[in-house]
Amino acid sequence: MDLKLKNKKVLVLASSRGIGKEVANKYAEEGASVIITGRNEDVLKKTANEINQKMAGEVTPYVTDVTKKKDINRLFGFVREHFGILDVLVSNAGGPPIIDFEMSDEADWYDAFELTLMSSVRSIQRAIPLMKENGQGRIVYIASSSIKEPISELLLSNIFRSGVQALCKSLAKDYAKDHILINVVGPGKIKTDRLISIDQKNAEKHHVELETWQDNIQKSIPIGRYGTPDEFADATVFLGSYRNTYITGQTMLIDGGMVNAY
Repeated sequence: MDLKLKNKKVLVLASSRGIGKEVANKYAEEGASVIITGRNEDVLKKTANEINQKMAGEVTPYVTDVTKKKDINRLFGFVREHFGILDVLVSNAGGPPIIDFEMSDEADWYDAFELTLMSSVRSIQRAIPLMKENGQGRIVYIASSSIKEPISELLLSNIFRSGVQALCKSLAKDYAKDHILINVVGPGKIKTDRLISIDQKNAEKHHVELETWQDNIQKSIPIGRYGTPDEFADATVFLGSYRNTYITGQTMLIDGGMVNAY
């Protein structure tokens, strides 16, 4: 299927590794020009080189800390200079840390607010004018399955990602007339370094081996296994493509049937 992304201008935030990297890779595979971002310049450049060596699209790295307003502003200045327009924004950020509610400090909450909520508010706010000038746009926010069914140990993620989901639902109605389609994707158990790290912490907490913990989790997933970043990226890129012409304001979980909520 032609996703109509050839020569489109795409920005994928937090894309030097994990599912963000695989999403950027898929856009490049479809012939789009992609700006990828991350905080570590060496890792970011390595990712860009890796994708550029095997794909038709052009991938450009740009060092950005999405928790900092000045970095977001600088990034979008570069987007305008480098692309002139913007066809697609994939709003992504690393997950906030696991906290103990009773022991948490207010700094934990403010840090998660900047990382998870404000990074998306700022990037979407800067992307929309570029898309309006372009006459069209696609925005996809990468959330978590916790926006449908809270995950007890991911309290900060549960709260702030749900806020971005509400933002996207509201904006989808406001900007449909401008041909800007806005959707949310929620990964379930996608096998990334972050998932393995969370599994390790949970295994230690429950005094079991990591393999035992992961086997039990995978048994609870109807498909019977963790998802892959590649599988997640396929669905994400379709929603953030120009083959998608009538889906907006929606939340789609990519979770192998794990979540019980509708």
